[in-house]
Amino acid sequence: MEKIKIGVSSCLLGEKVRYDGGHKHDRYITDTLGNFFEYIPVCPEVECGLPVPREAMHLVGDHKSPRLIAIRTGIDHTEKMLKWIEKKLIQLGKENLCGFIFKSRSPSSGIKDVKIYSSSGMPSGKGAGLFGGAFVKNFPNIPVIDEGRLHDPVLRENFIERVFIFYKWQKLLEDSYHLKGLINFHTKHKLIIMSHSQKHLSLLGKLVADAKTKSKDNLFLEYINLLTEAMKLIATVKKNTNVLQHIAGYFKNNLSHDDKHELLEIINSYHKGFIPLIVPVTLLNHYTRKFNISYLKDQAYLNPHPLELMLRNHV
Repeated sequence: MEKIKIGVSSCLLGEKVRYDGGHKHDRYITDTLGNFFEYIPVCPEVECGLPVPREAMHLVGDHKSPRLIAIRTGIDHTEKMLKWIEKKLIQLGKENLCGFIFKSRSPSSGIKDVKIYSSSGMPSGKGAGLFGGAFVKNFPNIPVIDEGRLHDPVLRENFIERVFIFYKWQKLLEDSYHLKGLINFHTKHKLIIMSHSQKHLSLLGKLVADAKTKSKDNLFLEYINLLTEAMKLIATVKKNTNVLQHIAGYFKNNLSHDDKHELLEIINSYHKGFIPLIVPVTLLNHYTRKFNISYLKDQAYLNPHPLELMLRNHV
């Protein structure tokens, strides 16, 4: 498949754009995810006109609208940064990004937990960097993460799963922007939505069922908003176990007594934390192909992302 286009903080690719002239090269991003993602690098501080190296900066003032201030000299770079952000967001809006990996805790690029200081120089709370916060606000449905959280196995899987689903959503808008296309998309993603939120699966099902009562634009907008809400919720072991048992029910007339017992034992072992999710999923994929269960063959849950990423291999 073609590479999926996502944004990334330039320093994470190894570009020497940080205030001290260095970088924060993340080899998981370049060497592993780089096999599947096409990166659009962004460095707010350099792109808005600041030099390398430069004086370190931090956020000061009100949490809702902090100022970007040079730490030593007190020079205020806020307006310069905000003008650049306004233009950059328009540019990025034309790129059809399916995700963004930000530099954590950066006063420009951070998306959460960025320290905000009072005028006296004391930490007074945490928030988002100027560009990171503006990006999330302007593109609320695009999956985002920072490189710190990317190395948490659960959060990494959630982010990458969302990127691949958003990529499919973008393809839907390009190729099948009609009710039939939406119904097909929803059908293929039912089980993966169930693994995140049974409540949202019900809401999305009702939305699709009542589709003819809405304009097409409103229908698609409501759908992606609800889908984003659902996918932000973590697919826990308990939720996954429920989906696995649901899938196992499709084979009740195909499997022998011993095979049924083995399958349920493997699902139970996953539920207890003894084996990773990839083990029951691999067996279910085997039975799906063996018995040619067409509904399951189309389910994104069984193949949500490339096996090479090994996202379901952690316990």
